[in-house]
Amino acid sequence: MSPETAFRDALIEHLSADAGVRAVLGDPPRLYDRAPGGVAFPFLTVGRGETAPVDADTGLLDHRLTLHVWGRRDDRDVVRDILGAVRTTLHEAELALAGPHRCVLCRIVYADLFTGPDGRTLHGVVRARALMETQEI
Repeated sequence: MSPETAFRDALIEHLSADAGVRAVLGDPPRLYDRAPGGVAFPFLTVGRGETAPVDADTGLLDHRLTLHVWGRRDDRDVVRDILGAVRTTLHEAELALAGPHRCVLCRIVYADLFTGPDGRTLHGVVRARALMETQEI
């Protein structure tokens, strides 16, 4: 398993277990790697990730992952609450990654909220940054 996949899985598990996230996204939370068709609003999806090496000698990786929150125009406060819950639980979270991978640091880089092009959908974005390393086996 790649460190990126291990990070995504740990992040989803961490968010799913958080009481604040469950309070705003339901229990179980409407949180998806890919949203199924017909899912109820609001919900969260895992989006694009990018990785760059920090130091070739240590194998340290700088990984950024975008999370998307989707809601309806009238859900502005709810979407803000979701963004806040995600930011609170992930910023400096200690995530346990599967395999020989370790999350050294997890921080929230930014969160943003805007109206989608259809004028009916709200789109919230949270960007998480993780420093990861693969430990010797």
